Amino acid sequence: MTRSLADIRRDYEGGRLDEEMVPEMPMPLFDEWMVLALEAEGQDSNAMTLATVDSQGLPHARVVLLKGYDERGLVFYTNYHSHKGSELVNVPHAALVFWWPSLSRQVRVEGRVEQVSEAESDAYFNSRPRASQLGAWVATQSVVIPDRQWIEAREHRFEQAYEGQEIPRPAHWGGFRIVPEMVEFWQGQPSRLHDRIRYELRDGAWRTFRLAP
Repeated sequence: MTRSLADIRRDYEGGRLDEEMVPEMPMPLFDEWMVLALEAEGQDSNAMTLATVDSQGLPHARVVLLKGYDERGLVFYTNYHSHKGSELVNVPHAALVFWWPSLSRQVRVEGRVEQVSEAESDAYFNSRPRASQLGAWVATQSVVIPDRQWIEAREHRFEQAYEGQEIPRPAHWGGFRIVPEMVEFWQGQPSRLHDRIRYELRDGAWRTFRLAP
């Protein structure tokens, strides 16, 4: 099947993004943009594409949810035994992309990856709804399973096992932090003449650059 999408076009509009407008470090600007995205995009504002590389150098990407950030980096949670978890342990570098269409804005992040502390993983796990806590035990993420009934039966077994009890965090489940080494802010503009400001961490200090659209 062949389908042309050449006629799908959109004009981007947004405020200017100039070098003199941005702070010295990227995270304050990221926070400013995220606050606006939370208002404009609602529950989808923290969705981000996570790109990893496997041991053969092959790239893989999927959408995950950002669950927190500060000056140290951006944090999400997953099964450490999943494909992405194994890839991040073996090749501890990753790229993120945020896309907020209503704002005509994109943010790209690249950097090294580290596991968050057990205390941080415990705190987030304990904040989750009980069904999500059970899901961390039920889902042997990325493993091939025979059918839907297999996972429903497994869920039932764990519901019975933890009935009337607090659910502990599995040792194989926790957080990763992407520690930024590059952050690029993209603001859509008319005629495809977009604004792009890139931060790069060099010798422990952030430098900013304007890139061609």
